[in-house]
Amino acid sequence: MALKRLQNRVAESHYALLGTALYTLLIWYMGAIPHAAPLLEGGIPTSLAPRLEVGGLVSVVLFGISTYLMMQLNNANALIRIYSRMVSCSFMMISLVSLYAVARLDVALVMLCFITFLLTIFNTYQDNQASGWTFYAFVCIGLASTIFPQIVFLVPFLWMFLGFLLMAMSHRTFWASVLGLLLPYWFILPYCLLRGDMSFLTSLLGRLTTFQPLFQYDGIAVSQLVSFGITVLLALIGTVHFLRNSFRDKIRTRMFFHIFIYLSLLLTVFIILQPQHFDMLIGLLAVTTSPLTGHFVALTRTRTTNVAFCLLTILVVAATLLNILAPHYQLLTPNS
Repeated sequence: MALKRLQNRVAESHYALLGTALYTLLIWYMGAIPHAAPLLEGGIPTSLAPRLEVGGLVSVVLFGISTYLMMQLNNANALIRIYSRMVSCSFMMISLVSLYAVARLDVALVMLCFITFLLTIFNTYQDNQASGWTFYAFVCIGLASTIFPQIVFLVPFLWMFLGFLLMAMSHRTFWASVLGLLLPYWFILPYCLLRGDMSFLTSLLGRLTTFQPLFQYDGIAVSQLVSFGITVLLALIGTVHFLRNSFRDKIRTRMFFHIFIYLSLLLTVFIILQPQHFDMLIGLLAVTTSPLTGHFVALTRTRTTNVAFCLLTILVVAATLLNILAPHYQLLTPNS
């Protein structure tokens, strides 16, 4: 019988999800809900007094739905070959490291759309006639683009994943993806025409075609650097672990994890190039890093990985507390 260390007891526990969820709700109440008021780009309140605002409640609900969909992503695709809730638990813990970002309504909406895209597009695996699933998946990207237009820069890579990793690209699925991507704008355009005001569409196009100078880190705060470093570290550890042990998983599972790996790499590069979109991108990076981290925690059982699990947990909790205290010590405000 294999030795079960603390790491394995937590990973295989039936109470891990409940415990993590209660911890997440506590952290949201302490730090995230007061920061959730801005719907789009804007300042972040500096008050630490916990208060239930409308924006905060909606953000909590959206985050809860996202967590549930991450659990379904694991269950439907057998990402972890043993019973474990580590994908959804990892998603909650990693997201809390960047709670100043995921508490924003726009970020929460884009994350929800992105998770729904992944959950839907994986149904197309080895089915180049799955135009329906492809359409629904890219509708999610289209919806996300109405909030964060720059997400369309991922679309060429998503088409590559559809063709080479999911093996589902055909002329039917390609045009289904294009129609799905444009569907939200079929409703927005008539609405703007009826109002006689095209400013919303022109602002989206303007944000999409306006490129600010690269590598502008003046507005990045200490807490953002910490959350970025921890998320990338977890993605790197999960990637190395998976590449070394991928032969144990089914080919289908390997393809899905390669998508997580490539998306994590792309999002990391995008953050480095255009840090002005940090909050949006770090939320998406939390989504793609969670399965990699969950796979590492659930399927390793050596003394070294057990120590690493304990240290990483302490690091994540410490970073979360930093983000709660950051407004008080003015660490979250750019140029502080």
